[in-house]
Amino acid sequence: MASASNDLDRFVRDALTQGQSRQSIADALAQAGWTTEQTRGVLDGYAEVAFPVPVPRPQASLSAREAFAYLVLFATLYFSAWHLGSLLFDLVDRAWPDVAVDGNYGGSLDSSIRFSIAALLIAFPVFAFVARRVARDVARHPINRLSPVRRWLTYLTLFIATTVLVGDMTTLLYHLLGGEITLRFVLKVGVVAFIAGGIFGWYLWDLRREEGSA
Repeated sequence: MASASNDLDRFVRDALTQGQSRQSIADALAQAGWTTEQTRGVLDGYAEVAFPVPVPRPQASLSAREAFAYLVLFATLYFSAWHLGSLLFDLVDRAWPDVAVDGNYGGSLDSSIRFSIAALLIAFPVFAFVARRVARDVARHPINRLSPVRRWLTYLTLFIATTVLVGDMTTLLYHLLGGEITLRFVLKVGVVAFIAGGIFGWYLWDLRREEGSA
């Protein structure tokens, strides 16, 4: 695979050196079986400037500091989202209690609410601080938008959010078909959809903005 990638890069560089247009290079590679994404990935690695030889664009590099920042960013995002959902679930349970549960549930509910609030008070400010630092770093160095760890974690987050949304809607439909819908249940489904949908929408928009500016 690495050899094929090197061959493609060498071909594109040689073709650009000989003055071939990007479209003609893309057409030739398409006829040879290369995908549009593979071709664009290599062509985008060279700047469209007037110079006798192809000029490479700067490439994003992976550093331990960068990996640490993104791991903290997404870990605190997941942690905050989980405990926000837990807190809202507990508030729904408090507002619309289930009469079938025993009397000890109230104490457990209070403990769960306190823990979720404590978790949010710690994790969310860390998330906001790291997100601000990362955004400022990307604004100063736009090439960091192409960071491999950033893209992998963003797509992983989209995958998790999509899975949660599918499971949430499946659960809603299952109970709807069984005639077991209650206000308490609908509110909890809405909480999950709001959190997972918000995360999915934000990072999908961020990816589209990134691809639009590439």
